[in-house]
Amino acid sequence: MTLRRPILFAIPLLLAALATGAGLLYAQLDGADRGIPPIDSTSNFEQLGVEVDVSAPTAERARIEGWRRAQREGWRMLWSRTTGRPIAQAPNLSESVLNAIVSGIIIEHEQIGPTRYIARLGVLFDRARTGQMLGVQGLSRRSAPVLVIPVMRTGSTGYTFEIRNEWQRAWAQFRTVTTPIDYVRTSGNGADPLLLNLAQARRRGRGWWRMILDQYGAADIVIAEVDLRRLYPGGPAIGYFTARFGPDGRVIGRFRLRAANSGEIPRMLDEGVRQMDIIYTRALDAGLLQPDRSLVIIEPAVQQAIEETVLEDELEAPATPTGAVTSYSIQVETPDGGAVQRAELSVSRVDGVTSAITTSLALGGTSVMRVTYAGDTAALQAALRAQGWQVQVVGGTTLRISR
Repeated sequence: MTLRRPILFAIPLLLAALATGAGLLYAQLDGADRGIPPIDSTSNFEQLGVEVDVSAPTAERARIEGWRRAQREGWRMLWSRTTGRPIAQAPNLSESVLNAIVSGIIIEHEQIGPTRYIARLGVLFDRARTGQMLGVQGLSRRSAPVLVIPVMRTGSTGYTFEIRNEWQRAWAQFRTVTTPIDYVRTSGNGADPLLLNLAQARRRGRGWWRMILDQYGAADIVIAEVDLRRLYPGGPAIGYFTARFGPDGRVIGRFRLRAANSGEIPRMLDEGVRQMDIIYTRALDAGLLQPDRSLVIIEPAVQQAIEETVLEDELEAPATPTGAVTSYSIQVETPDGGAVQRAELSVSRVDGVTSAITTSLALGGTSVMRVTYAGDTAALQAALRAQGWQVQVVGGTTLRISR
């Protein structure tokens, strides 16, 4: 299986940087449980698919010359893609200038012979230096942050971060510097397999989604699906890709790709990520990636202002406890996910409570809710007891409730 390996280098130190970069990457992969950390590409432009075929007296010289040619050709391709003009009109840059703006080489595929080097490479350009030459300083638009959940199906099995897989790897290696979509990608370690599993990708309940989005700092969700079907072991494979958006899994686009053999599957998945990004970018331009209002958590101050406006327009105000809106921390035992939802629902029904949000989740232990209430602590305790809760004061300010 071919692995794309990002390798930072300076031309005079190619071999040393190659060994160091590869070693760091494999060490990183070995330390990950179920995935790899996403690549931070905010400081680079990326140009993939640069084909080189070079002959030289030795294998080392052929490789160095191949990388030099990739720099020149990669610059021309990047300039053409950015400006929309033919490659032939790209300005010629000296080798010293190219060495200054190129920050790395990505090996997509390579064949090394005694005197010949054939490869498909990617070139990384420093954004600050190259952007001045291209007249590009930054993206003119940006989407709201969206949490990426990569769903992969092979045979009758579906999974996200439950096991290590090539689809998560493809999303982690995708360089997001040139896309207007603000993807929030996770490594698949820690609590990711528990919170972002296949069942969660199919869940429509807004309560859990609000809690997860708040934890990962996102405003909405994109669910990237691939159904990988192999004709026979080691042979051709077909990937059926579906781009979904939002907690309801609304389909934005579909397409199909084919890999000639198992060794080409990683490359096919990389191409699948790029095509999905194109689909989401077009959807953003068409105004289809608007965050779901049901996922928005209104801040207490904003909530209070809304309520005051409504009260002014009503002839009679509802009978709720009076007083300043205050935030309280409430501890509650949550043996499972259902207990979390039941507790949130019960507390939110208390008269005077404007919001009840789980800020610290501990399944099988004690979770913490942040509750905003129009009244003092004594009134809140009485209201909770009226709902059937036993209430204890912990540390003077925190309440602990139980059935």
